[in-house]
Amino acid sequence: MIKIVIIGSGNVAQHVITAFEKNETVSLVQVYARQENTKISGIDTYRMVYDLASLREADLYILAVSDDAIAAVSEQLPFINRLVVHTSGTASITAINDKNRRGVFYPLQTFTKNKPVDFSQIPICLEAENSTDFRVIDTVAKSISESVYPINSAQRKALHVAAVFVNNFTNHLFQIGEEICREHQVPFEVLKPLIKETVAKINDLSPMQAQTGPAKRNDQTTIQSHLHYLTDDNQKNIYKILTQSILENGKKL
Repeated sequence: MIKIVIIGSGNVAQHVITAFEKNETVSLVQVYARQENTKISGIDTYRMVYDLASLREADLYILAVSDDAIAAVSEQLPFINRLVVHTSGTASITAINDKNRRGVFYPLQTFTKNKPVDFSQIPICLEAENSTDFRVIDTVAKSISESVYPINSAQRKALHVAAVFVNNFTNHLFQIGEEICREHQVPFEVLKPLIKETVAKINDLSPMQAQTGPAKRNDQTTIQSHLHYLTDDNQKNIYKILTQSILENGKKL
């Protein structure tokens, strides 16, 4: 079995830990947390450590820490020439101190505390500095996910930017839609089937093919009616920017 140590105890770390605990390919030998009172569900006390000097020997060390902490934590690791990977979507592989062999193990998903996820459906993007190390992290990734991709640091940064658009920005638009509904005493639940169908359509169509609405049709009467109706300046600005983007996109066809 491949021995793994998780360094970190935040959202990503806890979801990865849950995935590995149900796994027969790897053995999760330790979890490191900075705070001594940190407890993680399913992890025995003897596997929790709070001092980097107490880390045991393993085949793979996964740094599930914030981007800003990768360099400092990797520099403090009390060993050399072992395989250390981070889980960041934006940090380069070189963020890890070069005293160890370096890689990336990036699960591309939004993680929320206490919200279970099916890791088998989460894409995992991998990068390593040599083929031997890549085979190790590839085996580990495929033991918990059905979607594993070799992605270099530049490609991973592009993916992360794209993910902000399709996840974070989209969720913010959901919030705006909810605020408009609440302001006018309309149940937000009325929009949920529309949201589900919008997402489902891109399983069969490209986003460009699936685009509908007044901007797609260049229906200026409806667009101006909506802008006149909106009273919040921020909502108006967002509406204008997105409408213009869709209009410009239509010119590419």
